[in-house]
This record gives sequence, structure tokens and C-alpha cells, in this order.
Amino acid sequence: MTDVSLASRPSRDYTLEARGVSKRFGGTQALDEASLLLRPGSVHALLGGNGSGKSTLIKCLAGVYRADSGSVVLPGYDGPAAGVTPSLAHQAGLRVVHQDLGLFDRMTVAENFALDSGFPTTAGRIKWRELDKRVDELLEEYAIPARPRDPVGSLRPAERTLVAIARALQDQRDSEHVLLLDEPTASLPEHESAALLAAIRERAAAGQTVVIVSHRLSEVMDVSDEITVFRDGRVVGNLVTAESDASDIVRLIAGKDLANGLAAALPAPEIRTVEPALAVSGLAAGPLSGINLTLWPGEIVGVAGLLGSGRSSLLKAVYGALPRTAGAITVGGRALRNGGIGDALRAGLAMVPENRLADAALTSMTVRENMSVSVLRSFWRGWMRHSTERRTAADLASRFQVKTAGVESPFMSLSGGNQQKVILARWLRREPSVLLLDEPTQGVDIGARAEIYGKVRESTAHGCAVLVASSDHEELAELCHRVVVLDQGRIVAELDGEVDASDITYAVQTHHSLETPA
Repeated sequence: MTDVSLASRPSRDYTLEARGVSKRFGGTQALDEASLLLRPGSVHALLGGNGSGKSTLIKCLAGVYRADSGSVVLPGYDGPAAGVTPSLAHQAGLRVVHQDLGLFDRMTVAENFALDSGFPTTAGRIKWRELDKRVDELLEEYAIPARPRDPVGSLRPAERTLVAIARALQDQRDSEHVLLLDEPTASLPEHESAALLAAIRERAAAGQTVVIVSHRLSEVMDVSDEITVFRDGRVVGNLVTAESDASDIVRLIAGKDLANGLAAALPAPEIRTVEPALAVSGLAAGPLSGINLTLWPGEIVGVAGLLGSGRSSLLKAVYGALPRTAGAITVGGRALRNGGIGDALRAGLAMVPENRLADAALTSMTVRENMSVSVLRSFWRGWMRHSTERRTAADLASRFQVKTAGVESPFMSLSGGNQQKVILARWLRREPSVLLLDEPTQGVDIGARAEIYGKVRESTAHGCAVLVASSDHEELAELCHRVVVLDQGRIVAELDGEVDASDITYAVQTHHSLETPA
């Protein structure tokens, strides 16, 4: 592992230089003397846990936050970091593409471009041909297989991200600007991520400087040239990717060795001596057709498949959020009526959905309220026993290693990983017989991921069965006893025993190519 000295090369070798940047929010030191040097024509990855400081540094460089101290050198600017404003950063060529792409699905590609750059007009009329011609040139330049009049919602996920990138860079074609990508692959399945990362590499080869923030270490190792690792607001490592080892990077991110925690062998579940925890027979719902699946107490079963294969639909159908049109579901040997989520909860099911903020979190409420909402009746004695509720919430936060100033803190003040741990704690405190997890560690750092895996495994020791839908095949290989593969709403393969990520990827791609008509 080779450390890149921050003072080893003259300034002219860099597109951007940030040195000694600090930022404090109240009593929290979000950035502490952080530095970053970006080389032209390179992909530079920023790694670190949630709340480690990497996003704060990006916002200081983009002028969204005003830094407390430090210096920045940009094209046309050499001065204090506190002097960087959004307009200055934009003039200097910094472009940020956030995880929320800010695209309008019902509008065309050309209209989305024009919303950012303006519509060409004459005598009060939009010159559509001129707009289409300009956008068509950009689509060709960025190798995006789309047409100006295509609705953005009709594009594949990776193509949508490329449209957002091309839109951000449409007013600058040279290599003097810096493209900052915040978690660009967080919501993409593996094959879409691979397509996007290949496009990013092509941009770098053409002279573009790219910064990518990601929690997916394997992707970072594939796409980046250099890596900067943050922890607790400080830069703890500057690495050349080709000369670095993944275990060393994990150690820098977490401050300890988590390799064994992530890849620890799962004990074989005590199964097939009692009723199945969950039995699905002939299930049809939404895109699903003829699903047969059995989970036994203490077993973790993964669900793999490409986008649109039915992964999330399977979990929603079992949970009652997607009405079934055929088939039967039993929980612990008892038939589950097609009565919606209420029946599922009474039968002992719990679900952590893919989009925690939209579908699970009480975003305007506190950590305590988010943890307690699943068991409110236990605190009611003609009045709410708030002191008992606070005490049990604090104990739960401690057991689930939720990093928070206190249980009365706003839920939205937590990092993504800690938000996910709160939602998981909410449901595991009910001791469910079946836990449904949809993309459980999406956008979660490697340390929080290990802690979430630990709590999921701990639940199985008490007989809970877990069904996990994930586009992250490494996650499925690390966490599950077996994996089923979906394609076009049907189970087309099942992998058991010692399964690795490559086995899952091969099964997903092979069965998709066999089952999908040309």
C-alpha cells in the first residue's frame, strides 16, 4: 500500500488543491485539517463511514458550506477555503451530481437539459430543432444510447445517471473542470453499475477529473486511480489504488479490522424439524407468477435478480403491501389471509423497505419516536409512559450501536447507516418470526454494514427467518445460507452451500439471457 504525499508534487500537477480545510457545526468537528489533491484525467475516490467528513468537504469545495479554515486552489482562484462561494465554484468548473439526480422522468431528455441551460428561443418561441441538435451532440459525445425526445423515465438507471452527468457538464467541454459524483451507483444493480463505471473511466481517459464518493469498495478498487480515506473528519490515508489492499482500506475506514466480521461463516440453521417459518406456494402478485419458496427458522435466504425481475415485489407481496392474485402464504404453519400489512404484522412479519426515508422513517420525529412506533401499545396505561419509552429507546440505541447525541435527537440528524439501524431496531424489538429486508445496506458505510449484519444474524439465533432482496451480490454471498434468482417474476435458479458473489452474478446473467427473448 503506497501513501501519496500531499506535498510531493508541484501545484501545476493538480486540477484542484485543498489543504487544511476545517469545518465545525456546533459541538461537532465535521472536518479537521482535511486535504485533497486531484490530478487531471484521474478518478479519485473518497471513502469513509457515514459522517466521516467526505460529503462535508465536497460541500465546502462547492461553496454550499463555508469552511472555517484552510486554503483552496481552483482554476481562477487561489485563496482561503472560506472564500469559495457556489458561483465561484461553478465558474471554476466544479460540477456536482448528487445521488438524487434532479431529473424529471415525465419530461424529455432535451427538456431536462434545457431546464439547466435554458431554452433557445426566438420571438418568444422555443427553437426545438436547435435544442434537439445540441442535446443530440451531447448524447453522442457521452455515448448515451438515447434520443433528445425520449422521456427520461424510459431510460435505464445507468443512462439516467449519464444524462445527469452530461447535463452538469454541458457548458464546459475541456479538462479544467472537476466532476464530483456523490454515491452514483448506490441505487443501481450490479450490471448497471458496471456500465456507469465504464463510462466514468472513459471520461477520465479523455482528460476529465472525476471524484467519486462511494461505499462499494469493490467498485472503487475497479474504477479509481487514487483513494482518500476519511474518518472522524480527518484524512487518515491517501492511497494509490493499484498498490493498495482492500483489507488495509477497510482497516483505515473503520479504525479496526472488520474483514472477519463481514465474511464470518454462517452457522448452519437448525431447520426442518419444525414447521417452516414461511411457505409460499403458487404466488402471483404484480409481476410475480408461480413463486414457490420455503424459509425455515434461523435461515437467511437471499433474492437476486436484475432490475425489474421482481425482487422487491416478492417481499411486498409476502408483507401484504402488494395484493396477491393467486397462491397461498403460511407463517409458522398458519395461513396468512390476503388482508394487507395489518394481517402480516399480526402473523409475526416485519419489513425494512428499500427506501427508508419515503417508506419507513418518520422523518419529522425523533430517534425515540421512530424506535417506539412499532410497539406503542406497550407504553400505554391510559397515558403514555414517556420515561419508560425513553429508557427503553436509549437501551435499544446502545444495543444497536446507533451513534446519536440522544434519543430525543431528530431522526434526520443521523447518518444513513444509523438511520437504517434505527429502522431495523424498530422491527427486531418485536421479535418477528420472519424479517423481510429490501436492500438493507444501500448507502451504508462498511462499519455500519458489519453491525447490521451482526444484528440480522443475532435475530436468527432466536429462530427468526430472514428474506433479503439485494442487488449487491457480495452482500448476498456474505449474509445468506442460500440464494434464489428471479427473472421476469419467476424463480429460475437456487444456489445453496458455499456460494460466492461470482456464482450469483453468473446465475443472474445466464438465466436472464436464456429467459429473455431476443
